[in-house]
Amino acid sequence: MVFVELLVMLVVILIAAEVFTNALEHLGEKLKISEGVTGSLFAAVGTALPETMVPLLALLAGTSNTEVNEEIGVGAILGAPLMLSTLSLALMALSVLGKRGASGALTPEKTGLTRDLDFFLAAFAFATVALFIPHNYAPVRLALSACMVLIYFVYVMLTLRASKSLVSEGHGTKADKPMFLCRVGLPENMVVIILQLAAGLGLLVFGAHGFIHGVEEAAKILGISTLLLSLLIIPIATELPEKVNSILWIRHNKDTLAFGNITGAMVFQGTLLPAIGIMLTPWQPRNEVLAGVVITLLAAVWLRAVVACGHIKVWHLWLNGVLYATYLIIALS
Repeated sequence: MVFVELLVMLVVILIAAEVFTNALEHLGEKLKISEGVTGSLFAAVGTALPETMVPLLALLAGTSNTEVNEEIGVGAILGAPLMLSTLSLALMALSVLGKRGASGALTPEKTGLTRDLDFFLAAFAFATVALFIPHNYAPVRLALSACMVLIYFVYVMLTLRASKSLVSEGHGTKADKPMFLCRVGLPENMVVIILQLAAGLGLLVFGAHGFIHGVEEAAKILGISTLLLSLLIIPIATELPEKVNSILWIRHNKDTLAFGNITGAMVFQGTLLPAIGIMLTPWQPRNEVLAGVVITLLAAVWLRAVVACGHIKVWHLWLNGVLYATYLIIALS
């Protein structure tokens, strides 16, 4: 019954994320912003919301067991960047293997991708350092959290500033599908877009809250720690399905949107949520946590190095998949 509940809540979460993301694309088109902004900010944040709601609700209004809430929170917070930087990128590359070949080029807009990776690496370095700061050193932890929030604020400002020139160069956002609410006869205007965004957000909160309780019971049945289950299962269950958007975009040669959807989510998941986790959880370097952080940093550094070399090939991202497999071996051994 527990696994049926998890499946039902997962379906609710995915429907909610689809509703939310659909409205975000139309918002980006109406505001006349670039694909980079829509991918790295709007789509990335929208598709990251399911994963975001789980740790927030776990920490603020989860189960009656504080330790379980903290393990779900830490696992979900750190599991998302791990999955995004490894498995998501590898699956995206594999999806165009037949069409482009192993040596085929992936051609996202480089300035936005570089900005995403630089900001992620800077913020995640702070999150890594915080693992080794005792919880009773509250001022130091608070300073690290504040720096991470500031990093995301600066990132948003720079990404928005770059939008105008990118739109003029032909990188403007175009929604591929009609809005869901417009299919039932409502007009496409800002009020309806906001209404659909709110409906998607409400469903996300409902689905995420149910998912938290299901994870606690599933961990007991499977005989593994809630932390490990949260690191491995929650990101795959709540966020990986939504990264199918990146697969669809890259198969339609929209490489900027495809990469931005993933790397923009990495920045969001690597700044604001760890900042919260640092303050509300013990945030300690347990073996499975430390291994995940190291693998995540290696994957991001590898992609950044490939971008710096000038050309991203399909096979380059296979290494990211190998890193995810390496983490599984370490965590489950």
